[in-house]
Amino acid sequence: MKPIGKVLCATAFVIGFLAVFWKDSFKPETLSGARVLLTGASAGIGEQMAYHYARFGAEIVLTARREAVLQKVMEKCLALGAKKIFYIPADMSNPLEPEKVVHFALQKLGGLDYLVLNHIGTTRFQMWDGDVEYTRWLMQVNFFSYVSLATAALPTLEKNQGSLVVVSSLTGKIPTPFTTSYSATKFALDGFFSSLRHELSMQKKNISVTLCILGLIDTKSALESTRGKVYLPASPAADAALAIIRGGALRMREVFYPGWLHLVCCLGVLFPCDPALQSFYSPQGGPGSSPIPCNPTPAPAVAKYH
Repeated sequence: MKPIGKVLCATAFVIGFLAVFWKDSFKPETLSGARVLLTGASAGIGEQMAYHYARFGAEIVLTARREAVLQKVMEKCLALGAKKIFYIPADMSNPLEPEKVVHFALQKLGGLDYLVLNHIGTTRFQMWDGDVEYTRWLMQVNFFSYVSLATAALPTLEKNQGSLVVVSSLTGKIPTPFTTSYSATKFALDGFFSSLRHELSMQKKNISVTLCILGLIDTKSALESTRGKVYLPASPAADAALAIIRGGALRMREVFYPGWLHLVCCLGVLFPCDPALQSFYSPQGGPGSSPIPCNPTPAPAVAKYH
């Protein structure tokens, strides 16, 4: 067998072993009473995370742009068992909003145990068209606001030995077609928060930083933007949300969802093959080429620990 074949077989064996023998130590009851600030909470993965946290009995502050939708999510969270829940509308393209949101959460909850950064700006899934202003705007929403929120929350997270959970993407590990601006924001998140993790450790500050690497998820916005351009299955948002929450609670270093993304990232670094990657994307699209929603049996997310 050629060396590359041996590497592939060995990697596949390790991933398979982890999938079979992984013991999930996540205990939902540990989140009862936990104080959570969750961004991007009005739809998609963020909405599903809100419902999971509510079922686990957390105290939650939700934020997103649309107040009417936040109100509906809050009402459902109360019905599901949230101990406390508040919301604050905010537009993360405004540099003044992140600090205001954190101060609101501290006022309502008295502190934070989890800061879950999940919001994103409208993503153009298309060839680069030279729109630099859009890229600047997206960097503010997808990156700089994350930095501002984390900076404002670090003192309370340090006091409570809390967790910082950052939702990112496969495109922040491996560049893909049609994601120039979006990929730039996700690579920035990986660089900043991975570096911050080192610095917190060196300062003996007990704050975990969990970076969540997600593939294509079956949210309405993701399916609409990628329709006819991506030949990949879309994974369930509710399962992705639970994997993120689990990773934060277990203070994981990285969470990959679906779990096979970990193998993809490893192979992409060791054996980059642009034609193979590009074969999953089409600039034109066509009938029957939409992402395929799937509902696989939930499997433990592959993760790296502190």
